[in-house]
Amino acid sequence: MALLQSNLVINILNHSIRKYSVLCSVYSSRTLLDRSKQCQFIPDRCLFWEKERKGGYNTTIKTPILDQIKNGFKELKSETILFTKEVKELVEMDPLLVARPGETDLVWCFNDASVLDKFVATSDSDHNEGFSSCKLEPSPAGRALFHGHLDLRVPKDGRIKKAGYCAIRSKRVRKSFKRESTFDWNLYNTLVLKVRGDGRSYLLNLSTEGYYDITWNDIYHYVLFTRGGPYWQVAKIPFSKFILGSKGRVQDKQTRIRLDKVTHFGISCGDKIPGPFNLEIEYVGLELDPSHDEEFAYEMYKTDKYIVGV
Repeated sequence: MALLQSNLVINILNHSIRKYSVLCSVYSSRTLLDRSKQCQFIPDRCLFWEKERKGGYNTTIKTPILDQIKNGFKELKSETILFTKEVKELVEMDPLLVARPGETDLVWCFNDASVLDKFVATSDSDHNEGFSSCKLEPSPAGRALFHGHLDLRVPKDGRIKKAGYCAIRSKRVRKSFKRESTFDWNLYNTLVLKVRGDGRSYLLNLSTEGYYDITWNDIYHYVLFTRGGPYWQVAKIPFSKFILGSKGRVQDKQTRIRLDKVTHFGISCGDKIPGPFNLEIEYVGLELDPSHDEEFAYEMYKTDKYIVGV
């Protein structure tokens, strides 16, 4: 009798151990499958290291080496002329040392249509992330007209959550032979624009791309409110009012803008109001206001490094 009971207990234990091992194998396979599913969505979106400057929006066309050599020889003449101009300016050594207060020095004056070639207009539809469209064209008054249609519809691809933006941006400042350069606005403290809007609010953007990848998307923002109607308005915005952001998010740790490292200037429309928009621009300039002595308008909190990133 005792032998039968012990055999029964052993059979029950073996059966339970088998069921437990089967459950463990199923659970482990499911967890591994779930982890593999999670890992499929992580690499391209949550990496600390930036692969490219445009954050996944790189639209450069790869050309063969032979075509690159041909295009290089075609541009050799214009690059040589630009290099000669640089050498001439270096020999003359006549830089602007003092900015006269109250006078606006123009950076871009849109009286000439050739100035429009220094800007690029983009929208979410250019990257298959929306249905907005925009253009930068000469206006009937002989100025620059940034216009288009803002559409808030989201593509049904399961990836895009928000849509609806249009923007213009200046091309990168370059020296001869494709050497990158920056604007040097250290003599000024105010940005001046003469515009004629439609009552919408636009976002002014000053990019300060640094050397390291963590600073590639540093952009200083300020909201430009337009009155609308047939009248022009002159907007004067101190550089101290611009706030630091990265990839559309305001940064916790704020720093004032380095005016000798400005790489791009841009205007974007994304006020979440669907419909047409029009912004006419006459000029974008700089001014020195001696009465404005503010260095930075926002508090720069001193916190521990583990709370706010460096």
